[in-house]
Amino acid sequence: MHDRAAPTPDQPTFNPRSAPDYLPEQQLRELQLSRLQGMVTRAYERVPLFRERCEQRGVQPSDLRQLADIQHLPFTVKNDLRDTYPFGLFASPREEIVRLHASSGTTGKPIVVAYTRDDLDVWSEVMSRTFAACGVHAGDMVQNAFGYGLFTGGLGAHYGAEELGATVIPISGGNTERQMMVMRDFGVTALCATPSYFLHLLERAREADIDWPNLPLRVGIFGAEPWTEAMRQRIEQESGILAYDIYGLSEIIGPGVGSECCAQDGLHIFEDHFYPEIIDPESGTPLPDGEEGELVLTTLSKQAMPMIRYRTRDLTTIIPEPCSCGRTIRRIQRIGRRSDDMFIIRGINVFPAQVETALLQVEGTLPHYQITLSRQGSLDQMEVAVEVTEAVLSDTVGGMEALQRQIADALEHIIGLRVGVRLAEPQSLPRSEGKAKRVFDNREG
Repeated sequence: MHDRAAPTPDQPTFNPRSAPDYLPEQQLRELQLSRLQGMVTRAYERVPLFRERCEQRGVQPSDLRQLADIQHLPFTVKNDLRDTYPFGLFASPREEIVRLHASSGTTGKPIVVAYTRDDLDVWSEVMSRTFAACGVHAGDMVQNAFGYGLFTGGLGAHYGAEELGATVIPISGGNTERQMMVMRDFGVTALCATPSYFLHLLERAREADIDWPNLPLRVGIFGAEPWTEAMRQRIEQESGILAYDIYGLSEIIGPGVGSECCAQDGLHIFEDHFYPEIIDPESGTPLPDGEEGELVLTTLSKQAMPMIRYRTRDLTTIIPEPCSCGRTIRRIQRIGRRSDDMFIIRGINVFPAQVETALLQVEGTLPHYQITLSRQGSLDQMEVAVEVTEAVLSDTVGGMEALQRQIADALEHIIGLRVGVRLAEPQSLPRSEGKAKRVFDNREG
């Protein structure tokens, strides 16, 4: 959490768009149950795969009498979307579908998701609530550097900011020189991007002698990839902005599933539209609030493509304590790792976010790194390349070796494994204008 100055008159403490975030708990639970019953009935009647799985489990929509009964319903997983590609999970006739998005399709068939007109209205609503939670309001100038096209990020943020009454600059990703020119010349006050791309913008701005403190930019809305609290602190220290984490995934709606608020202490899930559960990733057993597990989400209002108990593979915790902002919708801890981006090296489970945490603890490192996995004989090897400051490179050989040992010690402390460390010059590692690729697995077999 961060201590912030009092809001200025043009930055009200409460935005009417946020009203659903403050529903009394009993009213919220009743709304969730009503919507859940309707959504399960819709999926049962219109999606053959869901009906078949319910029949296998002996479950019918009428069995849903309380929210806890959701645990009796079958899970949905990403492969279900691939196996029924492209339209097999739709619950609306094609004529009522007004928008299609798809994943990048990096493995196998892409994930196709659909929206009715009402679905797009819901998407705009939850994204406007996202911006409001992050302190954006009508009249702000929002530079949207999320990618447009089949990716859900760009258009999701675009319509949400417009719904809020902000001015949107649909610049999309890339073309860094133009990004900086627009940011400066248009008086941008809020920026949407991946955190790794924003770090890239910061670097280029320093090279161009752009005076960040004198820019009107005050808010960064970051998502689409995991990032750590240490990276947030670095972003805020170097840029002087407030950096907020947002959460979403295409299979559910896109961005707009959850967002941090002014407390920056967990992401509020917009529970009136998305019902969260935490399960044991191995057994599938529901876990109580406060215990870490896999996040499972159920859409409560998505007509075109209801997702019932979708296993996100994101590992997190539902925070049991109420938030200081007063919202009644529950929060989840920042998602820094997934059950499926984990890699195993010499029998140890490692997540890239753990590596980032270790690196950012060491003075002299920059927030750009790569993990390379290889195999020598029968033994797996792991090397972490990390960029360091010019001051480090100008140090003595002994000083650089000492820094390597310090980094290796920090990594060993966090991941429990001694790995190779390579110091890289600033700007020498590849940059990404979208999601940063951190892990290169060169092991055979």
